[in-house]
Amino acid sequence: MVTGASGGIGRRVATALAAAGAERIGLHFASDRQSAAATAEQLNTTWPSCRTDLFQADCGSHQDCQRLVDEAFDRLGRPDIWVHAAGVDVLTGDRAELSFDQKLRLLIDVDLVGSITVARRFVWRASQPEIASVGTPPPSLILIGWDQATAGMEGDAGQMFGPVKAAVEAFAKSLAQEVAPRIRVNSIAPGWIRTAWGAGVSGYWDRRATSQALMNRWGTPEDVAAAAVFLADPAASGFITGQTLEVNGGFNRRWASITND
Repeated sequence: MVTGASGGIGRRVATALAAAGAERIGLHFASDRQSAAATAEQLNTTWPSCRTDLFQADCGSHQDCQRLVDEAFDRLGRPDIWVHAAGVDVLTGDRAELSFDQKLRLLIDVDLVGSITVARRFVWRASQPEIASVGTPPPSLILIGWDQATAGMEGDAGQMFGPVKAAVEAFAKSLAQEVAPRIRVNSIAPGWIRTAWGAGVSGYWDRRATSQALMNRWGTPEDVAAAAVFLADPAASGFITGQTLEVNGGFNRRWASITND
């Protein structure tokens, strides 16, 4: 199950899981059914053996989050992999014009509370006796943080995403303590990833993104997806839980601040 699969990182995660041999993938979307259907069509065309199912839910709604998990279990059975990539975009589109307080509220509701609600409901459903007794490797639950969440970053973005994503990472570590060894819980902390916002920047932000990575380039959604496949695969990461995997090209501690153009 991949949330936020209508585009960006979520779509790439779904694609990577299909390429890795996933036989059935649930694709969640909030409002853009057309894009989620396009993801499903791409997967079904490229990997005919992979079945897809679409799920709609507003991850800013407690009721929708719980319904999403229940529908996924009812339609798919217990997902072996749940990648919660759903998040609200407050940097592009109409939401970019909102006030700081409005953006922060959305991030708290969707990225933080939504992640917690989905994860706790997943654990509850996966822990039911008739499901927990299934003799398969522990399911892998993956949440999305941010590489600068705990280190801090100047500006409104740092003050919005920092506390929200740091809380997501802390929650994942705490949940892992609770549910191991029945369920593995990890988080991925992307760095500068060229998603919708990154694709439209130039000048200062482009130079900053490349200079802050030891690999001297932007990250891609495919980089994040590869990390998700690794954490999802019990053969590759079956002894890994309660961890945050940074996908940022290696943060460059030597980078020099660049004056804005």
